[in-house]
Amino acid sequence: MSDNPTPPRPAPEPAPVAAQDQSTRRDKQTRQDRQPQRDRQTPDRQPSRDRQTPPDRQTPPDKNAAQGKNAARDRSAAKDKGAAQDKSATKDGARQDRSAPQDRSAPRDRSAPRDKGAGPPARPPRRRRPRFSVERGWFPPLGSKGKVALVVSVLTGLLTHGYHLFRYPLYLTDEGIYMQRAWSVLRETSLSPYTYDYDHAPLGWITLAGWVFPLPKQFETFGNAINTGRFLMLLVHLVSVYLLFEITRRLSGSVLAATIAAFLFNVSPIAVYFQRQVLLDNLMILWLLLSLFMLLRREVTIRSVFGGGMALGIALITKENAIFFVPSFMYLLYRRVKGSASHRFTSTLWPFAAFAPIGAYVTYALLKNELLPSGFDFDLNNPPADHVSLLYTLWWQLNRSQGILFSHTGLLQTSWLVRDKYLLIAGVCAMLISLWLGMHDRKRNLGFLISGTLAFGYAFYLVRGSVVLDFYVTPLIPMLAINVGMVIDRMLTGSFASRFMRGAHSMTRVALPSFVALLLLASPASGYLVHTNTEGHTQIADQYQSKINLTAMQHAQIAWVRKHVPPNSRIIMDDDLWGELHDVRPFYPYAHSHWNASSDPDVRDKLFRKKWQNVDYIIMSNKMRKSMDTNNSDGRENWILQALRNSTRVWSQTQGNIKLEIYRVQ
Repeated sequence: MSDNPTPPRPAPEPAPVAAQDQSTRRDKQTRQDRQPQRDRQTPDRQPSRDRQTPPDRQTPPDKNAAQGKNAARDRSAAKDKGAAQDKSATKDGARQDRSAPQDRSAPRDRSAPRDKGAGPPARPPRRRRPRFSVERGWFPPLGSKGKVALVVSVLTGLLTHGYHLFRYPLYLTDEGIYMQRAWSVLRETSLSPYTYDYDHAPLGWITLAGWVFPLPKQFETFGNAINTGRFLMLLVHLVSVYLLFEITRRLSGSVLAATIAAFLFNVSPIAVYFQRQVLLDNLMILWLLLSLFMLLRREVTIRSVFGGGMALGIALITKENAIFFVPSFMYLLYRRVKGSASHRFTSTLWPFAAFAPIGAYVTYALLKNELLPSGFDFDLNNPPADHVSLLYTLWWQLNRSQGILFSHTGLLQTSWLVRDKYLLIAGVCAMLISLWLGMHDRKRNLGFLISGTLAFGYAFYLVRGSVVLDFYVTPLIPMLAINVGMVIDRMLTGSFASRFMRGAHSMTRVALPSFVALLLLASPASGYLVHTNTEGHTQIADQYQSKINLTAMQHAQIAWVRKHVPPNSRIIMDDDLWGELHDVRPFYPYAHSHWNASSDPDVRDKLFRKKWQNVDYIIMSNKMRKSMDTNNSDGRENWILQALRNSTRVWSQTQGNIKLEIYRVQ
């Protein structure tokens, strides 16, 4: 035995001791009495060895001989490794302090992969572009420029849709119908003041009633019932602008594409005209965009899947033609959840959530015994007489036919292209390009495939040959705007453009669309901001023209009625004035639209008894005579037309091609 307090220390001994200490602390709890002694030996022996032998000199000589010319490089790598470990010591804490002596004493295995602390590579890493994938939810961040563009887009929508909101356009029949049914929900707790025949799902005017209920003056808060509904449409549009911006950005990965889509959605004359009106289509657009936004979140969670399905179901019971968007939503959900651990659950949860609102609507009809027609008879020539039927009404709507949309008298030529031919033509071309890109590479161009199919599905609904009204084009506008924005952005980024466009500066990508936008705003042919009037002069477009106040004509019409017509008079009118005559004193309880006077048994058979002599006044709206002729295919309005022929005009006002009249029946 030697008196030397420090026993001889062979080189291979510390590593087994440390390894044995780690395995003893982890696996063998019964030998804890020996662990403190070994823990005391390890720190006593390791530092002295570190002081005696530098780390770069402990490489075995046989390994240096085997490596030959690489010895100098090994020593340099060892020094770099030690420096990197010292540099990261503050991050690793006590664990790094315990492991550092053992790492320096052990020989380095050149065949093992490089550790995280192995020092920087010889060549700096190549800078990669941000990853983008719709399928995996890899969306680029919005950034400061994107936030500015989003705020500008929302403010633009507030200006274009809020300016002259209560003056233009004229109050229309459908606006009056939806507000009259919202009035019935609040005042009578029923879905309609007349027999509800399931012509539309009721959630749209239930939403209007929910909006009106907390207001201080309810339907008269903003002047009259339709104005109150139009203010809600302004709020709906602003939320839709935000959703449209984010959806386009996530489908394309570009703020520029989102900005272009929001610009068209805000400034297009056809968009301003229809999105100011109280239409179920505008509410349906909001729910559709919300559902799509939920499916385009970074992570597909149970909450987002359930919320997206529920929003789609609400859109379907707001207006039924939302069903033409469902295939695109289903395909997007499939691509987002494919390969995930919960794909079976989420793919089942989404349709369940979407069907829940529809199931509530069907249950309502079932409880009232109005789901099926009597005797299960779907004969369109003999409607059920005892009660209305949900399924019969749907069958009747599916079999209605109006003609070809592309004829010279169709809405495409007489209404839609007249208001904005640029968006419609460019949107259809962009839709075809998006479909081609998406089908050509479904993995990389999933966003183009989704945007193209969304527009194509609803365009198919419009051209299929059934009855189409002019405002039915409203849901197509945001889909075309998305396609135009994405295609323009792809062309400017140079994916399939010329070499000049591939090398274009980012400023060029902003300057060129801005120049085109200024042309649209400044050109009288577009009608975006200015247009040419009937006298050939250039002036501000009608939607922003301060001299045009179309709704003032209808206010004057109502004022004359209140001054000259007794409240107990039996009146035939259009639905746009219904709220004014039934919710503001003095009430006119016997004022009914020609639609209900000719079809509702309680009004037709009990009040008027189908005799023109029982009519006192006829209040004519702008296109009421045309609607009466269209609705009289089976002769149901013959007695109303006869009353019109036996009447005298007592009031009239004309502005441009708009003419309002009041007749007193003799």
